Amino acid sequence: MKRLKITYDSFRLLSFAILIPTLIITILPFILIISASFTNEDILVRYGYSLLPKRFSLDAYIFLLSQWDIIGRAYGISIFVTIIGTLINTIISAGYAYAIYRKNNKYRKVLTFIVLFTLLFNGGIVPSYLMWTRFFHITDTIFALIVPNYLVNAINIFIIRNYFSSNIPEAVIEAAKIDGATELRVFRVIILPMSLPVLITVGIMTGLTYWNDWLNALYYINNPKLYGIQNLLIRLINNITFLQSSQASTLLGANVVKLPSTALRMAMAVIGILPILIALPFLLKFITKGMVMGAIKG
Repeated sequence: MKRLKITYDSFRLLSFAILIPTLIITILPFILIISASFTNEDILVRYGYSLLPKRFSLDAYIFLLSQWDIIGRAYGISIFVTIIGTLINTIISAGYAYAIYRKNNKYRKVLTFIVLFTLLFNGGIVPSYLMWTRFFHITDTIFALIVPNYLVNAINIFIIRNYFSSNIPEAVIEAAKIDGATELRVFRVIILPMSLPVLITVGIMTGLTYWNDWLNALYYINNPKLYGIQNLLIRLINNITFLQSSQASTLLGANVVKLPSTALRMAMAVIGILPILIALPFLLKFITKGMVMGAIKG
């Protein structure tokens, strides 16, 4: 017993020795970004980044607050797209995974081949663009931010299917079928509650993808009122870069507004990631709860 305890303690020490430096390396970029966003622009340009602001300044955030009517609308669009897209993606992925998981489904191999084919082959950007714009006419609609590229994910389907195969006993499903439960009732009452860990994990990955997406708006959105937060921040950065260019100085003269460009970029990054940092502790709580439920029911 003593030898086992020493081995366990050694393992814990080794784990901490690896994880603590990894944690520090992971957190440091966030600290630098936050510190730079609160640093005076001249000091930032002269001395570079530091863990603590050398001269505290709120200029970047004051400028962003002056644009809050635009930023607030972009936040609302990103939150709506992330929630709706994640829910639809998770439901479709779970339903499709259940269809290819059930061995008595005679179309199981065909459905598996279809999703595997989409994983291996892609039509390309141009055919996809032509299909969505000319046949489905999603240009400048909220559907352009939800449907293309992310609504169904083959990897998510296989992850959920593998979880079903490894953690849900066939005897539970057969017992429910003997009691007269339909496939839909089995899926809703038995499969989904027992699959909370993988569904929450897939939902988080999908939500992060939707939140960070800017390509769909770049391809399909021309109306600035439909920009999500990521696209709005990119547009603001491009506008600031133009105002600081020599071309803008030639067109506008010497009285070009001096903006805290470097600090402003960092403040934009903070604003873009802030909802994720706020939501993450609550999501981790649900992940832990889902894992405990899966362990007990599995």
